[in-house]
Amino acid sequence: MPIIDSAVYVDGHRIENPASLDQTFEYMEAHGGMAWIGLLRPSPEELERVAAEFSLHPLAVEDALAGHQRSKLERYGGNLFAVLRPARYIDETETVEFGELHVFVGEDYVVTVRHAEVPDLARVRHRLEEQPELLARGPEAVLYAILDEVVDQYDPVARGLQNDVDEIEDQLFGVGGAELTQRIYELAREVIHFQRATEPLRDMLQALLRGAEKYGVDIELQRSLRDVLDHVLRQCDKLTSMRSILDNALTVNATLVTQRQTETSLEQNEQVKKISGWAAILFGPSLIGGIYGMNFKNMPELNWEFGYPMALVLMVLVSAGLWLTFKVKKWL
Repeated sequence: MPIIDSAVYVDGHRIENPASLDQTFEYMEAHGGMAWIGLLRPSPEELERVAAEFSLHPLAVEDALAGHQRSKLERYGGNLFAVLRPARYIDETETVEFGELHVFVGEDYVVTVRHAEVPDLARVRHRLEEQPELLARGPEAVLYAILDEVVDQYDPVARGLQNDVDEIEDQLFGVGGAELTQRIYELAREVIHFQRATEPLRDMLQALLRGAEKYGVDIELQRSLRDVLDHVLRQCDKLTSMRSILDNALTVNATLVTQRQTETSLEQNEQVKKISGWAAILFGPSLIGGIYGMNFKNMPELNWEFGYPMALVLMVLVSAGLWLTFKVKKWL
């Protein structure tokens, strides 16, 4: 059985450490209290055993087995089913890696089903066991602690993404180009994926708080949930700001790339003008030299005493005239 940890708590204190699900059910029947069962990638048969014992809703069990669910909160009678998307930032690739956590919360139990190594629920369990007064508030306290851990893990992810956004802003008016465009696009995609994991938590926490009075949630737990909600709202604002900056950066970079291409094209046009101008200037003397180089018998200038000086002067005048014309037109 892929049980990471299983325990029975009475008045916030861990009283038993069952080695199997059967022992967990026996200790609950004998002592009452609350059971917290942590599972990692359970098989359908293994999760069905837990579902049968705690009367978990079939639709929630189906979602937990299928995986790849969006963040959400569903209520089935007096029981809750939450899907959370914990995340961690991979600095080497500038990507966000997401896990998936399913949490079943009932009157006297919490069942967590993980499909990845994150988040580290052992740390959550240890922290709660050091606060028996909080753990004594029941399964809702465990759900709060898990939500708090997931949201806390979002902070380093947001810092990593913000650092990448700052680097892009520094590069925007520097190197630029197609590589920066690709980086902006890929980072924007990571921010969007992170938003999809984070923003549903806002609605989930607000729904929990709306139903707090109806389901008798402890007032201190309500305050704690509001604190988590404040953290989520701040994260949502940061991500909205990042996405806006990246959208603007993509537009500005595209404008700068187009501007650089236009400047390059204009510069090339200027070079072509200069080359064409000098080619035309050199063409005049070449034409005159070519004509008098044919040496036909009936060319009167060939036997003229001033024929050669005339040809030279003509070459100079044609070249000077063309040079002056191109200079006025700013081709040279």
